[in-house]
Amino acid sequence: MVREAVYSDLHGLLALYLHLHETDVPEDSETLRSTWSRIMRDGNHHVIVDETDGKLVASCVCVIIPNLTRNARPYAFIENVVTHADYRRQGRARMCLDYARAIASQAGCYKIMLMTSAKTAGTLEFYRNCGFNDADKTAFIQWL
Repeated sequence: MVREAVYSDLHGLLALYLHLHETDVPEDSETLRSTWSRIMRDGNHHVIVDETDGKLVASCVCVIIPNLTRNARPYAFIENVVTHADYRRQGRARMCLDYARAIASQAGCYKIMLMTSAKTAGTLEFYRNCGFNDADKTAFIQWL
């Protein structure tokens, strides 16, 4: 079942992130709980999860960004797309991305942007098959 995350999903989400790029689950701390609370209260920050048999198996984050161009229409940014290794190639990430697209559409966004660090042809083709293109923009990143 694809849905937006709730407060009690924090630890399941952190465990799922081990299948993204994390190497361990962060220590439960005031900073972690405060950050999660801030995310949960932010009406423009959507953590989308796919729950199967009580376990979070796929997720993405969709952030709606207010904007002054394009007739003041917002745009959306998708990040942290992940599927648990045991549940890949079942359409779960696609369902999360479709849910994100619906949120962005309902918010009146004129575009959705997604960046990935993946270099494998299969992953890039997956994003293309989900409707994203890698021809219109060039992404740059500066690590802090």
